[in-house]
Amino acid sequence: MRRSPLFSAFIYILLGFLFTYFAVEDVSQNGWGFFSYLLVLLATFDFGSGVKILFFYFKYKDKLKK
Repeated sequence: MRRSPLFSAFIYILLGFLFTYFAVEDVSQNGWGFFSYLLVLLATFDFGSGVKILFFYFKYKDKLKK
């Protein structure tokens, strides 16, 4: 069974928020270290992927209507 692009975008954005939360917690406890930068990088990739998939979904949905 295939997943909807909308569901995938939601999962990526949710993971972006989760990694952002972990990064903020890690910075507040330990300061900026390698793990903090890694979490910020992962959050950035997840947010970017989620938004990209979301735009693709709406573009594809609009194309199907026409």
